[in-house]
This record gives sequence, structure tokens and C-alpha cells, in this order.
Amino acid sequence: QVQLVESGGGLVQAGGSLRLSCAASGLTFSRYTMGWFRQAPGKERVFVARINWSDGTTYYADSRKGRFTISRDNAKNTVYLQMNSLKPDDTAVYYCAAKRPISGPWDYWGQGTQVTVSS
Repeated sequence: QVQLVESGGGLVQAGGSLRLSCAASGLTFSRYTMGWFRQAPGKERVFVARINWSDGTTYYADSRKGRFTISRDNAKNTVYLQMNSLKPDDTAVYYCAAKRPISGPWDYWGQGTQVTVSS
């Protein structure tokens, strides 16, 4: 049974930083592309970042490029999202996801962690 468990969310002031973690189990983590998505209140879930399993290449949503950094530790089966210079607009539930092929749909999702940025 695959599980993705996010942690590290919380309340932070604008300009602050948070590091989200997503611990994976039940899959061969090193063979999965991992991603982060966000869903703001009343809005659709949107892509934030992903890191490929094959070569560690990273991709970011343009709106978060330069402030967010995705990384992974295959030894710990964990993917991270370092978020700096946070803005109130970053307030959302952040979800971790995993997929086996680099292209195609995401296979597994976590339950999400709330990030709230106060002005």
C-alpha cells in the first residue's frame, strides 16, 4: 500500500520560509518522479514543482521559480519543498504526488499539509 505523508506546513509571516517534507512508503521511491501541487481556497489544484527519478532534473511553475526548491533524498524516501520569501498568495494546501513515468498522470497523492502566510 502506497502512502505519501506530508509534513512541515504551518503559519508563517510574509517573507518567512518553510520546508515541506513528504515521506513515501510502499513504493520503490528512487524510481518515481515526485511532485508538489498546491490548492488555494476555492481554486483548482495546480502544479508547483517536480523532480524526475531518472536524473534529478527539476521543473517549476513559473510563478514559484526562484523562491521554491524541490529536492529528494532517496535514502530516506523523502521529497522536500523549500519555500522562501513566502507571500500571502502562497497560502494553500500543499500536496505531494508520485508517478512512475516522467510523463503521464500522477499515480499517488498525499493528504496535504496546510501552509498559511500572514501579511
